[in-house]
Amino acid sequence: MDLNALDITVIGGGIGGLTVALALRQQGATVTVLEQAEAITEVGAGIQVSPNGLRVIEALGLADELASRSVQGRAVSLRNGSTGAEVARLDLKRLPSDQRYLFVHRADLVDLLSSAAREHGVAVRLLQRVDTVTQGKRPRVVLATGDTRETDLVIGADGIHSAVRPVLNATQKPFFTGQVAWRCIVPNTTGHPAHARVHMGPGRHMVTYPLRGGDMLNVVAVEERAQWAAESWSQKDDANNLRKAFAGFDAEVHQILSQAEAPGVWGLFRHPVAAHWYGQGIAVLGDAAHPTLPFLAQGANMAMEDAWVLADALVRADDINAGLAAYQQRRKVRVTKVIDAAGKNARNYHLSPGPFRFAAHTALGLLSRVSPRQMLGRFDWLYGYDVTKAA
Repeated sequence: MDLNALDITVIGGGIGGLTVALALRQQGATVTVLEQAEAITEVGAGIQVSPNGLRVIEALGLADELASRSVQGRAVSLRNGSTGAEVARLDLKRLPSDQRYLFVHRADLVDLLSSAAREHGVAVRLLQRVDTVTQGKRPRVVLATGDTRETDLVIGADGIHSAVRPVLNATQKPFFTGQVAWRCIVPNTTGHPAHARVHMGPGRHMVTYPLRGGDMLNVVAVEERAQWAAESWSQKDDANNLRKAFAGFDAEVHQILSQAEAPGVWGLFRHPVAAHWYGQGIAVLGDAAHPTLPFLAQGANMAMEDAWVLADALVRADDINAGLAAYQQRRKVRVTKVIDAAGKNARNYHLSPGPFRFAAHTALGLLSRVSPRQMLGRFDWLYGYDVTKAA
């Protein structure tokens, strides 16, 4: 299908929305992004762009620029939280020469995508809060101001509180996982290497990795508890609550957390994968279609994969609805597998002391030492997947 004749509206100016806007514009479509914030910005947080997500950035022509703003990851190190001893290591240096694993400040990736989208002619409209979306041959978007926009295709890249998902699916209440997460960025005063360190303990774990030349550390900490927190990235907490949750961890963790100030805190909720990702003239991607728990570092990567496949499926199809059907068919099995794998990771990180944890840690450590390539090979299905070539 020739996209040059299409007028497409993307709701949401985050990573998924900007990626799909740029991919569609590069195929000739006229694209407008509606973002409810007053600026295209991201709150301070890091993300891990694994090789599968980086394939999309490469195909968009932005890989070298992103690499210049990133730290290249050398390992994922699983560590005993109480002693600091390494349990097992995923040696990222053993990835094939054409694969890279990057630690990126989320704001840097958003800025890169936003700048590239605007340079290619994507119209980005700010302060555009969407009220309702109606599907149809000419789908309609009604803004909170009362303004109405009709277009050929509406794409909801507007996250877990999507205005588009409920148009396609019956409302399903997410359930609280019994886990709460904190996040913050602190100075790198510990000499933290270019590793993603997973500090594991009973009912909790903390992930740290460097950003922006290694001068700062991204921190994400998760604790199991009965008291739930709102599912919002804008909520702040007293840093002492974070420090108290990890009081039994080693000295390095204490030093890192001693620098935390007003960390963000949010409850982790499990959302079902949407049954329907598209309707007449509308579609969803990323968290709007399949919210992902943060235990495999794949939320942003899956959104970028979605974005590429959606644009590619439309190019290959005879009409919009056929393209949207192909998009869901190509994506749903993969993202479901990723979401399931992320859920299992949480359980493995939080094992209580005892024979089961001892056996699990011993087996992982032995595999990573004796056969590091086999250890890395366990992730070939994830990192080795190139969505830009898988039609």
